Amino acid sequence: MNYYENKEHIPRVTTDHTVKMNNRKNLEITGVKEVDSFDNEEFLLETVMGYLIIRGQNLQLKNLDVNDGSLVIKGKIYELSYIDEQQEKAKGFFSKLFK
Repeated sequence: MNYYENKEHIPRVTTDHTVKMNNRKNLEITGVKEVDSFDNEEFLLETVMGYLIIRGQNLQLKNLDVNDGSLVIKGKIYELSYIDEQQEKAKGFFSKLFK
């Protein structure tokens, strides 16, 4: 047996991840692991598919179900952006703070 045959196969995604936006005012997301930070202009979420940044205006957390991993955000949505594992999550988030 070689090294790779001994490794157990562990699936990376354990739950579905969906993003549903309605008229740029209502955003429903599933597969949310954790809400790292949020304010009325930006949300930083850890999802099963990586970190997701949501930017907008007058953003409000309307519903969070930690057992189900679902989240609803209302406000004017400008941007949705995923951060790859190779990138540092703090790069975009803290760069605004230290300009």
